[in-house]
Amino acid sequence: MERANDSTFSGFILLGFSNRPQLENALFVVILIIYFLSCLGNGTIILLSVMDPHLHTPMYFFLSNLSFMDLCLTTCTVPQTLANFKGKDKTITYGGCVTQLFIALGLGGVECVLLSVMAYDRYAAVCRPLHYMVIMHPQLCLQLIVTAWLTGLGNSVVQTALIMTLPLCGKNQVDHFFCEVPVMLKLACTNTSINEAELFAVSVFFLVVPLSLILVSYGHITRAVLKIKSAQGRQKAFGTCGSHLLVVIIFFGTLISMYLQPPSNYSQDVNKSIALFYTLVTPLLNPLIYTLRNKDVKGALRRLVRTPQT
Repeated sequence: MERANDSTFSGFILLGFSNRPQLENALFVVILIIYFLSCLGNGTIILLSVMDPHLHTPMYFFLSNLSFMDLCLTTCTVPQTLANFKGKDKTITYGGCVTQLFIALGLGGVECVLLSVMAYDRYAAVCRPLHYMVIMHPQLCLQLIVTAWLTGLGNSVVQTALIMTLPLCGKNQVDHFFCEVPVMLKLACTNTSINEAELFAVSVFFLVVPLSLILVSYGHITRAVLKIKSAQGRQKAFGTCGSHLLVVIIFFGTLISMYLQPPSNYSQDVNKSIALFYTLVTPLLNPLIYTLRNKDVKGALRRLVRTPQT
């Protein structure tokens, strides 16, 4: 957005939950704990995926990218949020706001594409086990990751530029705890219907299309699992797939509820609650559900702990 016309413009004010100081104090503790656990979990996944040769597989290659992306997303928003909750100064610089907007948009897009790639990887592993390593060869894995990052960050460059060039007319109070597209559109003092239509189209591409591909992949996986004769094997497979789908539903559900409706329809309290889910809860759940319950990861942890003793 264009800066306010006067030269004293010093940034944006992130209102957060400033009208509820007791809630801010409670959220500070909860968010700090979640952030620490999220960094610990995702950092562990990255470390193990790099150091343990047993985890040099397509699945853990994608998971380490997901963990790295989650670390970047939470670090982009959480430290500023915690500082605002505990301090009287709730401002964020213009550059800081642009950075938050760019990173949140970009990494959100990357995760949407990456989750669909991971669903395809699981489809190949379950439904085409004999051809898995031929299908998911290293070159393809690298190409898929590069495509996910370029697509997400490329879209973010365009979206951020379009949003930050809208006129402010002196408005600088952001009714949120970080700079996000819908709430930034509300600050504009011009007709944003074209921006909203463009945002809706991009959201369909990054949300509806990947989610559809994920559901198709898991539909094939479910059909393959039902053919397993062992009841214990079926139960284990369904438990794993169910956990993965839970993360997908939480992530895509929160983003769809936010981005596939006009910003004018948002309740800001609901908007903030939804944002907490996909910036904090999902990055915490990803390592817990995808890997830390996995026997391969547990084995890698044991090997890592024993290494200094040998």
